[in-house]
Amino acid sequence: MDNLFNISESTSLAFHSLALMAEKAPKRLSVKTLASDLEASEAHLAKVMQRLHKAGFISSVRGPSGGFVISRPVDEISFLNIFEVLESPVALNGCPIGKNRCTMSRCIFDGRMRKINNEILDVLKDIKLSDFSNKT
Repeated sequence: MDNLFNISESTSLAFHSLALMAEKAPKRLSVKTLASDLEASEAHLAKVMQRLHKAGFISSVRGPSGGFVISRPVDEISFLNIFEVLESPVALNGCPIGKNRCTMSRCIFDGRMRKINNEILDVLKDIKLSDFSNKT
């Protein structure tokens, strides 16, 4: 394992694709172009783009000069918003390892895991697509 905190390939593709789209706006980017830039599978990226489109983050134009563009203001889209579309809504409550009942008299993590999870949540909330926008 290279990292303790892992992000799925789909979520990573979503983060990177949207960041590239913000950087290159208003230019439309195709799945082929994005996949090439990200060294990713076109088929996998196409599925990710479908989910982002369904969630209303991007819109598409068909045809030779078509592609995807971000359809909402970039300062209103955080990495947490993107994460929740690809993974699931984040709910930080209860046991950090998902147990209904602890066998210990008190949590062996003593609140530390909750603190780390809250810090990660804050980072994902803080990163906005506007951070990558070519417009200053």
